[in-house]
Amino acid sequence: MHVTSVTEAATGLILHVETEQTINGCPTCGVVAVGHGRRRIRLHDIPCFGRPVRLAWAKRLWRCPDEHCPKKVFSEEHPLAGKRAILTNRAVRWATDALEKYDTSVSALAHQLGVSWRALWKGIETEATRRIGKPERLAGIDALGVDEHVWTHTGFPGTGMVTGIIDHTRDEHGNVHARLLDLVPGRSGKAYGDWLKAQGPGFTNGIKVATLDPFRGYANAIRDELPEAITVVDAFHIVKLGTGMVDDVRRRVQQDTLGHRGRKDDPLYGIRRTLQQGIESLTEKQVARLEKKLEAGDPNSEVTIAWHSYQKLRAVYHARPEKGRELITEILASFPSCPIPEIAKLGRSLRAWKTAILAYFDTGGASNGPTEAINGVIETTRRVACGFRNFKNYRIRNLLAAGGHRPYRKKSPNHA
Repeated sequence: MHVTSVTEAATGLILHVETEQTINGCPTCGVVAVGHGRRRIRLHDIPCFGRPVRLAWAKRLWRCPDEHCPKKVFSEEHPLAGKRAILTNRAVRWATDALEKYDTSVSALAHQLGVSWRALWKGIETEATRRIGKPERLAGIDALGVDEHVWTHTGFPGTGMVTGIIDHTRDEHGNVHARLLDLVPGRSGKAYGDWLKAQGPGFTNGIKVATLDPFRGYANAIRDELPEAITVVDAFHIVKLGTGMVDDVRRRVQQDTLGHRGRKDDPLYGIRRTLQQGIESLTEKQVARLEKKLEAGDPNSEVTIAWHSYQKLRAVYHARPEKGRELITEILASFPSCPIPEIAKLGRSLRAWKTAILAYFDTGGASNGPTEAINGVIETTRRVACGFRNFKNYRIRNLLAAGGHRPYRKKSPNHA
């Protein structure tokens, strides 16, 4: 492809190009064709010098000299662009690469190319579908994470839920470079189980670890479709159950003692944030204030007992594996029989997940943290796009952004 001239217009640069092809054969009969003039084709290419670029391609037309051939007149073909294309293939790849690697929007890229959103997305959709459809994406995976989120806030409550499946496979250094494998509509064990079943035994038999939040639907799908995998419930969400328990006790004691919800000058309301922190992060001044407020607003020491129980639950994940197993065993033995109803309820919940909690120590601390990291990328993509109305487009965009295509930043030698 040769550039014959370059002109400057108000809308950007115009490059006049043509091929060096001087001979061609009829695609139907193979007879050497004769020239039949040119047709000027307008194509949008990648921007140059910060300005949109359009190609004016003087496309050659050919005529088959064989009078019996049905082909008659045809135009030349070139890898520059497909038939009836508006954008060059290079521009489509450039835009798709930008969506993979950077937090940008289709409308911003369309503005740089000088085309409409719809015209650009038509090309991106084809290229992106080709990239995310490669079967090797699912090769070599031995650990999975799963979580749900809301992809659209329109419609009835619960209709916008989607299940995300995340790759948690560790590299040779033990690090997890999480990537999104797929998004399926719905939040249920069936949604997750159907996806696992669709991948076939070649995929499911290789999964050794499956992490999840304490949701029974996903646990049932793992039990049915990944019977050989070790199920690990996420540590953060177990600790979060503890913070919820402390809050529930504090609110009940507040109502029982003062007869109203927390107010600014109430002792328990003033330490509501401190009660959610770990004791290891509190200063001596904070500890003294905490003890003073509990003494003033907790006559039966229920909040105090709940807080110490929460600290014991936190200590499970800060201890060595042997000590952690010992602590969780003590918790499962004592919490369910506690006279404080909120602690007893927490104990029963933990006991139902006993095996999945203990599996944390058998898998080197597997958690759903990488899944939450991917959720952050998904949230950024949705925010940059100002929301989505089409789930198909939503899935494609997020598989591009969070599917493992972005290069990981390596630490410089000075920060190693």
